[in-house]
Amino acid sequence: MLSDQQIQDLDQPLLSEHQLRFSYLADMLARRSLDAQDIIRQLIDFQVAIPSWALGTGGTRFGRYPSGGEPRSLEEKIGDVALLNRLNRSSNSISLHIPWDIPRDIPALQQQLQAEGLTIDSMNSNTFQDQKDQASSYKFGSLSHTEEGVRQQAIQHNIECVEYGKQLGAKIHTVWLADGSNFPGQQHLRRAYQRTAESLASIYEAMPSDMTMLIEYKPYEPHFYSMVIPDWGTSYSLCQYLGENAQVLVDLGHHLPNTNIEQIVGRLLHFGRLGGFHFNGSMYGDDDLTTGSIKPYQLFLIFNELVDGAQDTAVTNPAVAYMIDASHNTKDPLEDLLQSVESILGAYAKALLVDRATLQEAQQNNDVVRAEEILRDAFLTDVRPLVAEAYRQGGGALNPIAAYRAGKIREQLIQQRGKFSLSTGL
Repeated sequence: MLSDQQIQDLDQPLLSEHQLRFSYLADMLARRSLDAQDIIRQLIDFQVAIPSWALGTGGTRFGRYPSGGEPRSLEEKIGDVALLNRLNRSSNSISLHIPWDIPRDIPALQQQLQAEGLTIDSMNSNTFQDQKDQASSYKFGSLSHTEEGVRQQAIQHNIECVEYGKQLGAKIHTVWLADGSNFPGQQHLRRAYQRTAESLASIYEAMPSDMTMLIEYKPYEPHFYSMVIPDWGTSYSLCQYLGENAQVLVDLGHHLPNTNIEQIVGRLLHFGRLGGFHFNGSMYGDDDLTTGSIKPYQLFLIFNELVDGAQDTAVTNPAVAYMIDASHNTKDPLEDLLQSVESILGAYAKALLVDRATLQEAQQNNDVVRAEEILRDAFLTDVRPLVAEAYRQGGGALNPIAAYRAGKIREQLIQQRGKFSLSTGL
């Protein structure tokens, strides 16, 4: 839909101004003993997975407003992710949700993924809603349910996801539970936790030795009195119970208002249990807004911890899996995803600018103002030329959203798939 030559042609009118801005920034960084090209290489290497459920418009509790041209099959979703990756070269993997996107023809999917230069990085189970013809309901829980038959149904579903993952080469299995209660006394809190731990152990035992289980937490919603896994500590304790291939997954929207997420990141890095991120923006709760649209400084502070941990030889945390998890209610989903990736790369680039040695010295001397100013200086630096240059050197477009619009991609998708096509998932 957009060839490499077309992308280069779309870049041509933007090159002169970009080179001016990039040269100025590279020179300023050099004066601070920072190598712009080294930062660009790290930006090019950084990849963010695209979830299969986020390629169409998301719904609210009140309705859904399709944008037209939404992917109607897993094959078309792979095509959309390939388009995103062609534009920014930073989204070369897909996070697959079952049963919204059950793979039917594995060899054909493998061939399509290889042709597009994509991989399936993770599988995500769904026990937070009942499916058609499902034998037992998850109304009162899944992996924590009081009835063994319901728990076994949920366990088997997760094992099926693991099997799909093995066939598609995915190395991650993600579990998010909606299990909880709405009223005091409804659920025995300790026994619900123990049943969940035992159920997760059954799934963990079915995983191959090279697969990691990510356990996600959430303080509320859909239940508002208690959630079985409400916080990072509960997730961490379950990981400790299961083994070294279990890690905590941090969703930026799954926290109470004003939670210090960067501190959670630092703690998990210290414990070697930070497995992955679901990126989105949050104003009030699990809003699933565009990443960086609401709290860009917090996003930078999170990456500050990630970079600090990556550069600290004492930290033994395994590689972290990054994925976007958003609901696009009012935006073109593909534009929203391009915005999110750019915000993530920008926050990462700013964190790479932090003078770690000087910051550590200020912290050691309890120089509060100096330490804060070091972070503020990095955050307030306009790193957009660095991100654009990373796009360009990686083979993408200088301005992915501008290229997307200039290429009239949404119009082409509507022409191919129809104005009222609906995507599975959110």
